[in-house]
Amino acid sequence: MKIAILYGSVRSDRQGIKSAKFFYNKLAERGHDAVIVEPKEYPLDFLDKMHKEYPEGKAPENMEKIHKILDESDGFVIVSGEYNHSIPPALKNMLDHFQTEYYFKPSAINSYSAGTFGGVRVAVHLRAVLAELGMPSIPSLFPVSKIQDAFDDDGNALDKAYERRIGRFLDEFEWYLRAYKKEREISTPY
Repeated sequence: MKIAILYGSVRSDRQGIKSAKFFYNKLAERGHDAVIVEPKEYPLDFLDKMHKEYPEGKAPENMEKIHKILDESDGFVIVSGEYNHSIPPALKNMLDHFQTEYYFKPSAINSYSAGTFGGVRVAVHLRAVLAELGMPSIPSLFPVSKIQDAFDDDGNALDKAYERRIGRFLDEFEWYLRAYKKEREISTPY
C-alpha cells in the first residue's frame, strides 16, 4: 500500500519528526511504500485556494507535488503535536489545501507531546477534521509521551514499549487500508 505520513510541525527544535520517521521505518518493514509529507519540505501559503480550485496543472508547484502524493495514497498516518490542545497551524493549513485526494481512504492518528499525556487532546480535533475531509481515523490512537525521549533522530524507539505497541496499531490500520481499498475498487458513493 502507498501511505502518506502527514507531519505538521515547522518549529526549529521539533521533536515529532522522530515519530514520523518511526512510522516510516515500521511501514517500510511491512512492505508499504511510505512517504513523509511535511510543510517544512513542501511549504504552502496560507489557504487562499484549494488545489481543486485551480485549473488542472496550474496550482503552485508544492501544492501539485503534495496533490500527487495524496492522490496516489491508499491511506494516511497523521503525526501531530498538541498546540494549545489542538492542531498545529502548519498541519491544519496543509490538510485544508486538499479534499478529494482523501476521499474513502482511512487515516491513523499518532499524537505526541513533551509531557505525559502524549498529545491525546489533539486527537479529538483531528478526528472531526479528518472525517470531514473524507479520511476517517481508525478507532485506536498511537499517543507518544515525552517525545524528546521516545525515539532517536533516525526514528528508532528508545522506549521499547513503542516497539510492542506499533504492531497491533499497524495491524488495525492495515485492516482498514485493505477494506477501504477493496471497496474503492468496486465503487464509491460519489
